[in-house]
Amino acid sequence: MLCHKTQLQTLLSRHIGCGNGITAQAVAQLIEVPPRQVRHLVTELRMDGVAVCGTPRDGYYIAASGEELEATCQFLRARAMHSLVLESRLRNVPLPDLIGQMKLPT
Repeated sequence: MLCHKTQLQTLLSRHIGCGNGITAQAVAQLIEVPPRQVRHLVTELRMDGVAVCGTPRDGYYIAASGEELEATCQFLRARAMHSLVLESRLRNVPLPDLIGQMKLPT
């Protein structure tokens, strides 16, 4: 039997472009994994260089264009920045200081 990551990549190969997204819940049912594991599998595919795009509104899909890939990158950056803002508040450290401590380009 195929590994779950391979199953996901095969499934997503039939979902090209933003208009053809598939929800994490549907993916989970089709490849028989918990919905939370779908996110981990998507991360693995992205780490392998597969252009898996998606948002909660659009579902997961393979990028059909550079614009779709850029939109997903912007979504991920905004989510990461939101998490950094939350961390800065919890640590009571200004965001620029926190980012500077992490040596991230601004």
